[in-house]
Amino acid sequence: MNDSIEEPKRREHFSAEALDDGWVSWNLNDPTRFNAYLEPLSVRVEPPTPDGRARARVRMLPERKHSNLGDNVHGAVSLGLVDIALFAAAHQFGSLDAGHSVTLDLSTQFVGAGRIGEPLDALVELVRETGRLIFLRGLVVQGANDDHIVLSFAGTIRKASPK
Repeated sequence: MNDSIEEPKRREHFSAEALDDGWVSWNLNDPTRFNAYLEPLSVRVEPPTPDGRARARVRMLPERKHSNLGDNVHGAVSLGLVDIALFAAAHQFGSLDAGHSVTLDLSTQFVGAGRIGEPLDALVELVRETGRLIFLRGLVVQGANDDHIVLSFAGTIRKASPK
């Protein structure tokens, strides 16, 4: 994690407690916001890609309230996880502070059905960062070896304007 992240600002909005095995909780302090529907969430920095790109893993634990009529993870839940994961990962990479950044675009391709009762992980990779934009991509996976791919994604975040 980059030490340039302003911890007090971040804690104003998030409860970021250290957990086991390098995981950090990623839960909003305000339970009335959308994120609370997917919580508890956690994030950890993963080893970089072979070409040195930063990576992070964001995890949720889907339960019955996250299911569709087919008893799989609802697509909207997977999309919500991805959108939150873009920001959680960018924070862990040191690319964002707690400002009001926004998702500019998010492209997803559903590959398989998410399973209820099994950790659902968004693996996020930093593709490129400019002065105002962060380009990310990744997979949402399940299984001990990340062998069940639920969806692939690519997204862009626009950083908050300097105050």
